[in-house]
Amino acid sequence: MNPIGLISMQYARPFAAEHFPLFARMKELGYDFVELLVPEPGEMDLAAARAALADAGLGVVLAARVNLQRNLSSEDAASHRAGIDYLKYAADCAAALGATLVGGPLTGNPLVFAGRAPQPVSETERLARKQRCVTGLREAGDHAARLGVTLAVEPLNRFESDVLCTTQQAMELLQAVDHLAVRLMLDTFHMHMEEASISEAIRLAGSLLVHFQANENHRGFPGTGATDWVDVCRALHDIDYDGPVSLEPFRRNDDRFGVPLAQWRAPHEDESKRLAASASFIRSHISLTEFRR
Repeated sequence: MNPIGLISMQYARPFAAEHFPLFARMKELGYDFVELLVPEPGEMDLAAARAALADAGLGVVLAARVNLQRNLSSEDAASHRAGIDYLKYAADCAAALGATLVGGPLTGNPLVFAGRAPQPVSETERLARKQRCVTGLREAGDHAARLGVTLAVEPLNRFESDVLCTTQQAMELLQAVDHLAVRLMLDTFHMHMEEASISEAIRLAGSLLVHFQANENHRGFPGTGATDWVDVCRALHDIDYDGPVSLEPFRRNDDRFGVPLAQWRAPHEDESKRLAASASFIRSHISLTEFRR
């Protein structure tokens, strides 16, 4: 059975010691693990967090936070080096927390949320970016492997990355990296924008897929949007995916004109019933897939 997890930003950002009591609540709602952002130095007592997770019976995976100053794909040598060092630090945090997986847009080069517009690049620079990512992921992958941690590269939509947006691009990158500790994660929110077929992209990923984020096209609760979950879960079944599945329902029920949808906002009401239903919804779809043939 795939473990079902909830991303911590559903509750708080940043997630710190005062939020540890929420671990037990997540467990009660039917979640097996929590996906935490890699804490910045000094932001979280990792030993205390690990103990709190164990007390709640909750597993953990980590999500990396890259920026333009820690950026594998950067032509700036200092930013490129900082990107590698950050992924090593993320792996260290994972090991300290008892996690075995760090995912996210590890290649760096964020767009809109970094206040940077996409720019055309020459073929020479495109290939140079790829090589910088390959070199960085191999070095970080070596460090992660020694700790028993896997790095999972995530393609983002075209408004959040101009380096890695599709599963096909990710497969090309991972084949070049060729490292057992560097694998793939996919998020259906981004896939809605970039893939001709979400299910075919999952099948293309195959055994390289180690983390899956089950999100609606509008970032709402699973089952409330346009995602064909039967098709998605059939594809996961076809590749024998048995890894973690995390939910990231950020959308709020506020459709007033001018309210920015891309801005994370803390819940303004108790969402426990919807979060529990979301976990049950995804778990049921995954469990029943083998009977739908």
